[in-house]
Amino acid sequence: MKLKTKYILFLVILHLICLVMSFFIFQDNKVVFMLTEVFIIISVLISLNLYKQLILPLTYLRQGISAIKDQDFNVKFLFTGKKEVDELVDVYNRMIDELRKERTRQQEQHFFLEKLIQTSPTGIIVLDFDGQIKQINPKATAVLQVNPGLLSNHIQDMDTGTARTIRMDGLHTFKIQKSRFMDRGFERIFVMMEEVTAEIFEAEKNVYSKVIRMMAHEVNNTVGPVNSIMNTALAQQHLWLNEADDQLKSALKIAVDRNQNLNMFMRNFADLVKIPMAKKAQIDIVGLLKSVSELMFFQANEKQVSFKFNLPDQPYLIMADVEQMEQALINIIKNAIEAIENGGFILFTIDVNKKILEITDSGKGVAKENIGQLFSPFFSTKKDGQGIGLTLVREILLNHGFEFSLKTFGEKDTRFTIRLM
Repeated sequence: MKLKTKYILFLVILHLICLVMSFFIFQDNKVVFMLTEVFIIISVLISLNLYKQLILPLTYLRQGISAIKDQDFNVKFLFTGKKEVDELVDVYNRMIDELRKERTRQQEQHFFLEKLIQTSPTGIIVLDFDGQIKQINPKATAVLQVNPGLLSNHIQDMDTGTARTIRMDGLHTFKIQKSRFMDRGFERIFVMMEEVTAEIFEAEKNVYSKVIRMMAHEVNNTVGPVNSIMNTALAQQHLWLNEADDQLKSALKIAVDRNQNLNMFMRNFADLVKIPMAKKAQIDIVGLLKSVSELMFFQANEKQVSFKFNLPDQPYLIMADVEQMEQALINIIKNAIEAIENGGFILFTIDVNKKILEITDSGKGVAKENIGQLFSPFFSTKKDGQGIGLTLVREILLNHGFEFSLKTFGEKDTRFTIRLM
């Protein structure tokens, strides 16, 4: 039974008892009886007035509780002129104002955080209580589309509160950080993926540039004087009059040739460091591909490798440095030829709509264990490889701002893809 009902019932019973008692007690004295009746009526009126004053705060409380339940923080009460009730109204109104301000602040912060997550250049993934993706921003979506195995192969086995650097496809490098936060008393996991490819490339370039310059300096300082001495000695004919000295003379010639090869070896490394800024101009990539393929024809023919073309009939113009692009294409085709053991093909394709150049070879492809090392300086799977071919290609294409990748899609299907935009 509600308090309101109890109070009314109490007043009714009390006044009924008073009426009955006054009737029996004062029935012989009519005047006193009438006065008693008037008193009871006045008592009823006073009780009703007191009832209204006592119940009004409870009514306000009930309405306020209902508004709070409905999260309607715009409901405010007017002052009544009654001190006790007005104190309650004042407290409620101030509480509603604070709740409304706090909710507004939280909504603004939530909106700002949502916008920040959506526009962040860092990939952010929020997992639910079961470890499944609950929320993901566009950057993380793009990363997972290119590397669908990133979450299952690298992130799930990470410990919370740890970070890891992962190089995907030998080109893109990501710093992965796995952390947690509390949500309604339960632990939730979120993952941040920051691409640090540019920083890694810059650090690598600074390191190998210093190493190459130091090596080139030492080799040139040593080889130059030594070759000069040996050539001077070889030019002195009176030193080689005896046939017994022919063996020494041959050895000196071999040493000179070896030093020349060493100079060429170091020059290849020096070329990697000295790549200038691309002098871009309009060039026909179709014509350039045909020109480079003619240049590489005899090397391909030695291994019975044929060239196939799926190119537009019309010139396809791009903005690029013709000399640098030619060097990059030579290295790509040279690697494709070397990847084909004996007999195969290299297919040149330009997709005009997607603005993509693909160079596909039927070679053995890239081994899974080597995928992460592609384009790394000094890494090579060849017996006598220097590990600078793909690094040179990488630097030239980055110099042009072209996106690129090297992937094996299946048996005899390895593609070097360049986005020409």
